[in-house]
Amino acid sequence: MNRKYVARAALLALLAPALSVQAGVSADEAAKLKSELTPFGAEKAANKDGSIPAWTGGYTTAIPGDKAGGKRGDPFKDDKPLFSITAKNVDQYADKLADGTKALFKKYPDYRIDVYPTRRSAAAPQWVYDNTFKNATRAKLNGDVPEGAYGGIPFPVPKSGAEVMWNHNLRWRAPSVNFAVTQYQVTSDGKPVLTTDGNLDQQMPYYFQDSTLEAFSKHNEFWTIRLLNVGPPIRAGEAIVGRVNLDGAKDQAWVYLTGQRRVRKLPNPCCDTPTPATAGVMSFDEIETWTGRLDHFDWKLGGKKELFIPYNNNKLFAVKDADLVGKVPNPDHVRWELHRVWVVDATLRAGQRHQAPKSRYYCDEDTWQCTIGDRWDANGQLWKTVWSYNFVAPDLPGTVTGPMSFNDLLSGPAFLGNLYGSKAQQYSIKPRISDATFTPDALAGEGVR
Repeated sequence: MNRKYVARAALLALLAPALSVQAGVSADEAAKLKSELTPFGAEKAANKDGSIPAWTGGYTTAIPGDKAGGKRGDPFKDDKPLFSITAKNVDQYADKLADGTKALFKKYPDYRIDVYPTRRSAAAPQWVYDNTFKNATRAKLNGDVPEGAYGGIPFPVPKSGAEVMWNHNLRWRAPSVNFAVTQYQVTSDGKPVLTTDGNLDQQMPYYFQDSTLEAFSKHNEFWTIRLLNVGPPIRAGEAIVGRVNLDGAKDQAWVYLTGQRRVRKLPNPCCDTPTPATAGVMSFDEIETWTGRLDHFDWKLGGKKELFIPYNNNKLFAVKDADLVGKVPNPDHVRWELHRVWVVDATLRAGQRHQAPKSRYYCDEDTWQCTIGDRWDANGQLWKTVWSYNFVAPDLPGTVTGPMSFNDLLSGPAFLGNLYGSKAQQYSIKPRISDATFTPDALAGEGVR
């Protein structure tokens, strides 16, 4: 073989990793975060007709009725719906609805969406804004893994679909939080079945204010979670712990099963594997709309559009489970608003496998929460629609993910999880939780039965 060819091939092999690295934006582009864009990268201005107002700093004042560690109030409880979308007039609003949302009107003719005034409530502490500004020029994607990002939105001026999805994964949430939750599967004939009555600890080491990029980069675990079940009786004592890494190949999860009285490591806590946290109804990468590995898909950025999405759903804190749970969440209690979203298409990457080879995500520009996700099966049929409901937490401050749901549009089952309307303790922001809490040893030590 020609020596020049060999040398050239070796050089290209050495350069390949560098060539796959996408650098951060220029200083001039980053400067827009302090002028025409919000500190998180959203358009600060209102839309043309004013139906989406300008962002003026978000909602940061105390909500009347909020009790620290207890019940949460609704800052917009006096708002009235502007109009409702039904099966009779859905075509009028089709351009502002996700495919999965439109499909619900066909599947459930009595379904309804109540559209409220748009409130741009998203906010964050100044130190998170400062870190977001730093990330804009220093963060980059090395293949599918972000580097150089810490303590803020990694890509506030995104240039690719993958960057938007990482903004979602690394969106601002409480660094440490605890809440009691209930979760329900709804059978295809409309029967609600309690799958989880539990207590959840959740932590984001990525947002430890007193840490650094250098310290975080030593482990890259950005999200840790523990769910302990106290009910239903058949699942009482079960538990799951997860540790989620920037490098999805390093994700870890363990479960404690009372019948076996032992902790087992899950071999594949990823992607289309059914998650025990939802009694197997949803896959791991459907939690909170998307929590999957980016290396299984190719991501295409489809730009922005205006979309009706669930938003500012503090009213769900006052709704009893029985009044909300159904084939679709009771429309009387769900608030929808018009917001600008980023549209991202995911297509199965060559050499990978997944039950849903195509998905589309709609990600709110203010919070980076991917609020709605639609998934298609291998036959090209629209299969699932997945939702997340955010709420205002001025004690953080932030507008963060709350309940989640999904509908199987083909076979009919549904799921509604992370409900706390019936609980006395609702989304309590906590001091840092010991890392030992999120380990298999902790599961073993707390095992019952």
